[in-house]
Amino acid sequence: VEFLYCDLASMKSIRQFVQRFRAKNCPLHVLVNNAGVMLVPERKTEDGFEEHFGLNYLGHFLLTNLLLDTLKQSGTHSHNARIITVSSATHYVGKLHLNDLQSRCSYSPHGAYAQSKLALVLFTYRLQHLLTANGSHVTANVVDPGVVNTELYKHVFWVVKVVKWMTAWLFFKTPEEGASTTIYAAVSPEMEGAGGCYLYNEERTKSADVAYDEELQRRLWTESCKMVGISDEASRLP
Repeated sequence: VEFLYCDLASMKSIRQFVQRFRAKNCPLHVLVNNAGVMLVPERKTEDGFEEHFGLNYLGHFLLTNLLLDTLKQSGTHSHNARIITVSSATHYVGKLHLNDLQSRCSYSPHGAYAQSKLALVLFTYRLQHLLTANGSHVTANVVDPGVVNTELYKHVFWVVKVVKWMTAWLFFKTPEEGASTTIYAAVSPEMEGAGGCYLYNEERTKSADVAYDEELQRRLWTESCKMVGISDEASRLP
């Protein structure tokens, strides 16, 4: 195991990380996009992005795109490279505001978090479409880990913290249990060659209806490219 520093809230840090990783000339068979914050007060990343959208979504969007060439080179016909992105059941209530992705008009921690998680599902489906169109030996899937007992809840209201403390043993998954579906997506032979799936409890399930809107997927992708400063090569594809 080797640790390389990467701050998903910093576009500069992400680019530096990718440079360091590429310099090692290592293959990349599995990429798990798992960083996240939840219900943080209104604040911005160093690049000026609303924190939920900037860290949870845009950081992973840029990281994945910068590593795509390495992933494509690492995958083979019999062993695809795999991209697994961790979303949340809150994406079902999320709304994507393309004209206000930074939640500047009216900030809601719950709304901003749900939007970032919906964006991750839309991104995964669009990414798989592009990978398939290019004939790449890379698959992209999105995972709902369930309700897991981690520090992700440190910004919730104190009453919720008390209830969580009292009931976590009964209703919450342990971190090990929460990681099981991500691990399944990363290594299971059953997922070989399968992309564009939403997984919960190691089973393929249906995501929110809006996540299947291909026009919304395309528009979010294009806007995301502009925001992180990369070329939208996908604009030339259907």
